[in-house]
Amino acid sequence: MLEVKGLCKYFGGIKAVDDCSFRAEAGRITALIGPNGAGKTTAFNCISRTMTPTKGEVWFDGERIDGMRPHKITARGLSRTFQISRNLADMTVLENVICQSKIRGWRDLMKPAMSKEEIDKALGILDFLGITRIAHEDGSNLSYGQKKLMDLAALLMSDPKIILLDEPAGGVNPTLLEEIIGHIRKLNEQGLTVLIVEHNMELIMRLSHRVVVMAQGTVIADGTPDEVREDPKVLDAYLGGALEEAA
Repeated sequence: MLEVKGLCKYFGGIKAVDDCSFRAEAGRITALIGPNGAGKTTAFNCISRTMTPTKGEVWFDGERIDGMRPHKITARGLSRTFQISRNLADMTVLENVICQSKIRGWRDLMKPAMSKEEIDKALGILDFLGITRIAHEDGSNLSYGQKKLMDLAALLMSDPKIILLDEPAGGVNPTLLEEIIGHIRKLNEQGLTVLIVEHNMELIMRLSHRVVVMAQGTVIADGTPDEVREDPKVLDAYLGGALEEAA
């Protein structure tokens, strides 16, 4: 569903992403991992076009998207979260979710700000994530974990084919972590493709079908969790004991 070919992003003489290539297969959960500074989030930014690649190609669902504007990419079914929540603090959770609804044409701009159809859909998503109780809570009053769930809800409002999750478990407590894992699994079982950046190796090894490892801006390993776990380059040079502990 998603293919990255020779992706590069340079900042002057710094090669944040350098000749990076990998695939995220339809209906699967693919993890993008690596040490700090490996270029994972920069790769995400280039894929979603919140950052312009220096060179390389990004193909989504048979169409090249690296030259498209971000809203066009979202309209085609690729949506992402960020490490830090980008919610609108002066709006409720329900409003934050609904504002991610698809706009299908200029006539939609003439409709009410929140249609009954949109409200029902948003409440259904919040119910799926178990956070209906905070639907009318101001976004600024949420805990860090609640903001993570709200971001996921907003993502689903756009009817994506693939979701890119940038550290969805970062900074959340163990109980909420299990909830997030469960939600991602259920979404994948329903046919949603997932590409995830995450430092929690235990989560990655439990959740992913395939793991892509980046270091110094490029891919150094690509395989199943078991294959990556046993790769000497990954264990010795980049992740050290983290994968051994997860095993």
